[in-house]
Amino acid sequence: MTEHRPAAPAHAETVEQVVRAQLAKALGGRRGMVEAAVPTILFTVTYLTAHDLRTALVVSLAAALLLLAVRLVQRSTVQFVVNALVGIGIGWLFVSLSARGGASEDEQALAYFLPGILYNSGYAVLMATTCLVGWPLVGFMVGSVTGDPTAWHDDKQIVRLCTRLTWLLVLPCVLRAAVQAPIWLAGNGGAIDPQAAVALLGVLKIGLGWPLQIAALAAMAWLLGRNHTPIGGRSAAVE
Repeated sequence: MTEHRPAAPAHAETVEQVVRAQLAKALGGRRGMVEAAVPTILFTVTYLTAHDLRTALVVSLAAALLLLAVRLVQRSTVQFVVNALVGIGIGWLFVSLSARGGASEDEQALAYFLPGILYNSGYAVLMATTCLVGWPLVGFMVGSVTGDPTAWHDDKQIVRLCTRLTWLLVLPCVLRAAVQAPIWLAGNGGAIDPQAAVALLGVLKIGLGWPLQIAALAAMAWLLGRNHTPIGGRSAAVE
């Protein structure tokens, strides 16, 4: 009996098309990039110029709320602004916990960047683990479209392609954590001036954010452009 594979949408005939569409949906395009970057830029610039942590937090939060209001007025998706607001909220929580522990204002400012470092470290470990155990995370993007979350795993070609794509998503997270963590530790430990560490982390969070993600996506696009893997079949991919 022939194995049943749920049909993908009519416009998506290959795994590559599915992954492109899902990544575009998840990342939000240029506007999503701007909405993610603006609060961090304003936090860093405001803190370094006004030397007031609360003002920097309020300015970044106000900017995110303004972006949210614009989205609501235009009746467009608020997903990416909400993501920014969640990031600010978690950063504010870490700042508050640092303050309760008796940290200086500079140390509290450094605490704002700690969640991002922890997130990238954890996400890199999670995605790398999915590759190592043979269930790459990108494969579940394919499964979300076909209607069967695990059917893709029966096709070794799809597994191989999704593993390569997942590793490309791992690399930016590893690089961010590897570059930012030593700076955070040095600033928090007094090896470098804390304000200099805040400035560096602010610049790196932007510079290693979307630009690095775009580089990874460009590599993914190149890899996707070389292959044409049918969603429901086992035809050989173009190597």
